[in-house]
Amino acid sequence: MKVPWVYISDLSKHEGEEVKLKCWMYNKRSSGKIHFLQLRDGTGFVQGVVVKGEVTEDQFLAVRNLWLEASLEVTGKVKRDERAPSGFELNVTGISVLHNPTDEYPIGKKDHGIDFLLDNRHLWLRSASQLAVMRIRDRVIWSAREYLHNNGFLLVDSPILTGAIGEGASGLFEVPYFDLGNAYLAQTGQLYAEAAAAAFGKVYTFGPTFRAEKSKTRRHLTEFWMIEPEVAFYDHKDNMTLQENLVSYIVQSVLQHCTAELAQIGRDTGPLERVTPPFHHITYDDAVIMLQKLGSTISYGTDFGGEDETILTQQFDRPLFVECYPKKVKAFYMKQHPEREDLVLCDDLLAPEGYGEIIGGSQREESFDLLQKRIRVEKLPEDSYGWYLDLRRYGTFVHSGFGMGIERVVAWVCGLPHIRETIPFPRTIYRLNP
Repeated sequence: MKVPWVYISDLSKHEGEEVKLKCWMYNKRSSGKIHFLQLRDGTGFVQGVVVKGEVTEDQFLAVRNLWLEASLEVTGKVKRDERAPSGFELNVTGISVLHNPTDEYPIGKKDHGIDFLLDNRHLWLRSASQLAVMRIRDRVIWSAREYLHNNGFLLVDSPILTGAIGEGASGLFEVPYFDLGNAYLAQTGQLYAEAAAAAFGKVYTFGPTFRAEKSKTRRHLTEFWMIEPEVAFYDHKDNMTLQENLVSYIVQSVLQHCTAELAQIGRDTGPLERVTPPFHHITYDDAVIMLQKLGSTISYGTDFGGEDETILTQQFDRPLFVECYPKKVKAFYMKQHPEREDLVLCDDLLAPEGYGEIIGGSQREESFDLLQKRIRVEKLPEDSYGWYLDLRRYGTFVHSGFGMGIERVVAWVCGLPHIRETIPFPRTIYRLNP
């Protein structure tokens, strides 16, 4: 009878059966006549017990000479073991070495500095902790798209190369574009999402975005992924309700589906369990007063830095909306406040526990005249925004949207101190490889 090839994640379905794993040796320890192999196949980890006499002599000796990350075909009987993290182990009956490295694996048992680990990110990804983080990232993305899909949103793919600037001109990566001058790597898909919302009502974009600011903080990458919903006829309050419901859905989905992964990275789930509506709200004006009372040196009219966001979020037990910032520190497309010309109808959603901004959103300026005025004040190339102004020429409408940074959400949900572990291959001002 042919032994079936199964994945480690499916071992519970094969208790008492002989199966085959195609895997790598993650770790090994030996005790006389027994080898204990930690095996991984991308779906999980399991211990394989190799007992002298239960495999051939050649196979037993081959195991003794294996380096870490050797690729293997292992057959064995699935045995329940409540002490094992997976709940099962494999009593090995046969082993075939597909490839044994010629020297020691660079990432061994000793501790390594973060620069070394990032230089070897292509190998570091194989670790149990990184698998857990990537699975949580996958769940964050999956649940966000699931929520939007179930609520009638249409995915619209926006261009990565663009001639229109979505945010500040200082944060652009320029790319020569044939005879048309320079193109830019997209900072956001928002402007295109607005056009799609005028066509389809409820839409979102999802893709990589690029910011060229020389930021060195633990919250910044030069390349990151954003989900950006845009909704026709949603005002500022509708927009915040959508953000609140989406974030709550994501967090509860992670808690439901990623119990083992959260435990693997040692995440205290207590704070995450409190992430349910309603979230807290505070105006920018009141936030500045609060910060100043708490010792911040922030002055009115300036944007919040990471330290300010940390101080604010430490005062609340769940996510916090900061609303209605000064116009001068926000993007040109944001809707002017109906009662104060110096403010815009916007929000930043700050994650608790000191993690800060995970979402930036606003009601968009639907007035052709006011939008054109802002474009001119900001000295943006008006020709590049002709199509964007057309959205106000032909059937203008109240609309709102936001951008949610995937990596910032993952960092918060995982309780990670730095954003660089939340993406498979991080790009920072200091790092372009691997």
